[in-house]
Amino acid sequence: MLNPVQIEEAFKEFAGNLTNWAHDGIIPIDLKFLHEKSLLNSLCEESGEPDDLTQYFHVIENVEKVTLFNEQFIVWIVPKMEGDQPTTYVLIALNHPEKAQLEIVFMTKGVYNTPRHVLKVLQHFLVDMVETEATLTSFEKNG
Repeated sequence: MLNPVQIEEAFKEFAGNLTNWAHDGIIPIDLKFLHEKSLLNSLCEESGEPDDLTQYFHVIENVEKVTLFNEQFIVWIVPKMEGDQPTTYVLIALNHPEKAQLEIVFMTKGVYNTPRHVLKVLQHFLVDMVETEATLTSFEKNG
């Protein structure tokens, strides 16, 4: 697992040239995305249960961003002002022992730029990444 200094260095590297590092581009979160990923219903539900994956992170907070990290993932939540509109960028990387590997970048703005939306979409991507990693590991063991 990378230490906080290495995590900050990885962020600077990714943020310095985000268009090259974000291999799927920056995913805008909008009504179409939420509908396609079946996240609209879960956003409307009032759940008293904490989200499993988003509960197990170390947190580093500063004026520029919030960094969440654990043995599997590094997540940077970066609020910005774009013109007069608050926007949040979220970068998700795999936390490999030698180097972080940026996997997903998404952004929220407007009515979708709320902590509830950001965390629900983050959880969606983390679950998807865990499932993908498990599938890849299974293929490697069977192959």
